[in-house]
Amino acid sequence: MTGAVAAEAVVGEPAPDFALEGTAAGCERGRRTYTLEEFRGQPVVLVFYPGDKTPVCTQQLNTYTRGVGQFAEVGAQVLALNPADLDSHESFACEQGGFGFPLLSDPAKEVGARYGVLGPLGFYRRSVFVIDAGGVVTWAHRAISGLTFRPVDEIIHAVAEAAG
Repeated sequence: MTGAVAAEAVVGEPAPDFALEGTAAGCERGRRTYTLEEFRGQPVVLVFYPGDKTPVCTQQLNTYTRGVGQFAEVGAQVLALNPADLDSHESFACEQGGFGFPLLSDPAKEVGARYGVLGPLGFYRRSVFVIDAGGVVTWAHRAISGLTFRPVDEIIHAVAEAAG
């Protein structure tokens, strides 16, 4: 990870950068390191989800995959992450026929902590952040209950507003 450690990501402030190992989009085998900085110049939708192969997370990531064309229309890159390892991510993605974006692994939960998404027991709270082309957090949603997730249209609207 790079940069100073912040208590949590705040709307209107620079998004905490990171360097995390991740999978390829879809069901292809392929791993690499992803950084937030590499996507500078385009909006990023950062999706924190609690667990691979859980009912709500599966529904959420499949919903976002079905909406990947809408994200592309507004120039946004979707990145999803949780603490699971890459073997778990690849298995999960392939069981679902692949997701339209990479799954990143945050095993030490450092990025989750920097974005303020760790719940009282240390699990990821379902959360979504929109980061504009300049690297600033422009919209954030941290769920209180992990049983629902933000719809694609709401996130697209937040990306479009950030683009002005």
